Amino acid sequence: MSDEYFLLVCDDVPHDVVLTDPGARAMDVVRVVRRLTGLSLWRSKLLATQVPAVILAGVPEEDAAAAVSVLRDAGARAETREQPEPDLVKH
Repeated sequence: MSDEYFLLVCDDVPHDVVLTDPGARAMDVVRVVRRLTGLSLWRSKLLATQVPAVILAGVPEEDAAAAVSVLRDAGARAETREQPEPDLVKH
């Protein structure tokens, strides 16, 4: 019996939301990060100040775009990135 690996192709590739700069209104960005992630205020502040930081991982493209929009409205620089395809190595 041989091992075969299949890559499933989906319509929606998972995206990450990456915070690249909190901007001048850092506390507003921290509040947005807290609302998006559900983390405590302290952990949200750590995440928002240690850039670049992945705020959300593996979310649909529409959700990622909405999160980036909210972060930008708060004064931050943020972007969406497609998650890389898994490297399927046959052993």
